[in-house]
Amino acid sequence: MSLAAQTRDAARARPFLYDALRAGVVNYTAAARTLDVDGDTEAVATALRRFAEELDDYDPPSGDARVSMRSGLGPADGDPLVTVGDRSLAAGGGSLTGIVATGDVSPRLLGDVLGRLRATDIEVEVAAADRDSLIVAVGRRDGPDALRVVEAVVS
Repeated sequence: MSLAAQTRDAARARPFLYDALRAGVVNYTAAARTLDVDGDTEAVATALRRFAEELDDYDPPSGDARVSMRSGLGPADGDPLVTVGDRSLAAGGGSLTGIVATGDVSPRLLGDVLGRLRATDIEVEVAAADRDSLIVAVGRRDGPDALRVVEAVVS
């Protein structure tokens, strides 16, 4: 595999770098140092620069949704608000808070929500999305901050 192909694969394996390349906000030499690509750092930086030129401009995900907060989520016995794998959550005295956005949302938008929650040190217990709704469940105390984050992303 060529150095250019290795570099493209390494960049695609790091979504933050891929998005930064698309946004044009990368120090190519510094990024090249972080990649596990055999080759001269400047050659890898050049390969990154060329790859960035081939990519579409970054278009952040957007949505238009109504956001609500549901307190007291816990294990579901009846009608769950969300099920991920074997874990189902419903209102009923639990210790989690669910932030629900309904409207024009998408799984891609959920990725942005999760990234922003991670950047604000809010731990997510459960997350799910489809084309009409998304939900993140966080600890009770993180609920108001998570609500503000989700509102900022989907507005």
